Amino acid sequence: MALATFWNRGATTMTTDTALIARCQKADIVAFNEIVGRYKGKIYNYLYRMTGNAEDAEDLTQEVFVRMYSHIHTFRAEASLSTWLFRIAGNLCVDAFRRKKKERGVVSSLDAPLYNDEEDGGATRDVPDIKAAPEILFSRKELGGQIEEALAKLPAKLRSAVVLHDIEGLSYEEIAEVEKIPLGTVKSRIFNARVALRSALRPYLES
Repeated sequence: MALATFWNRGATTMTTDTALIARCQKADIVAFNEIVGRYKGKIYNYLYRMTGNAEDAEDLTQEVFVRMYSHIHTFRAEASLSTWLFRIAGNLCVDAFRRKKKERGVVSSLDAPLYNDEEDGGATRDVPDIKAAPEILFSRKELGGQIEEALAKLPAKLRSAVVLHDIEGLSYEEIAEVEKIPLGTVKSRIFNARVALRSALRPYLES
């Protein structure tokens, strides 16, 4: 059966992820379809906020699940299924950003530090948790457009961290696993992203 045939089918049972993975590893298309139905919304939302383009997000979302199906035999239970899917999505974003930079003739490296401080150096210092303000912002629908615009202006690494934590609900530990970075770096990125968002949205909040 072609992937396109079962792409739009929804989840039909509340089977655990572990059971679905085991079935999928045996080429069970129904199990794969359940995984897609269960996670495609979250993956699409993440990719849309990373790319800012609905068509790109849709294409990348489908590619995430194509890659998942192609490499399901490599999955190990040390990580959760959602963590693995977000990691695939993040890697696809990096690849897409690199292609676009190359097409535009931009030669700066995506691996270069975003800030000239400890942010990308694996710092382990504690960072104050100021999530209250971002959570309020994300819950206020009338600010939706302004929030999306402010998110789009964040560096990709900061945007990914704050979307995964404040929108998708991943823990610091899960984000560290997704991004393959130290826990201190996760905290620092989220802190810097929240500060930048609050600054960008201050005019709308004050009004």
